Amino acid sequence: AGTLANGDLRGGTFTLSNVGMIGGTYLSPVVVSSEVCIGAIGRVQRLPRFEGDSDRVVACHILVTSWAADHRVVDGATMARFATLYKSLLEQPELMMARMK
Repeated sequence: AGTLANGDLRGGTFTLSNVGMIGGTYLSPVVVSSEVCIGAIGRVQRLPRFEGDSDRVVACHILVTSWAADHRVVDGATMARFATLYKSLLEQPELMMARMK
């Protein structure tokens, strides 16, 4: 229980790699031949950001996620829409709960 066998890792089409678990902040993921898409999730960082259109600087929690896809299967516009949806679900988890069945 709680472990994955080699067979559990075969036949996937989408991989999420959590490089944040080992302190990574950014990765350029590479799609392998058996997959369609890969996402690399970095660690959450507390960084300064401008608030809205003002000159006020505030501390924000930033999570960098990088995506790569096989463009023979998924076009860039689809990946951009997916990344936008992913971001909105992380920022507003109640939206994800509303979509669950």
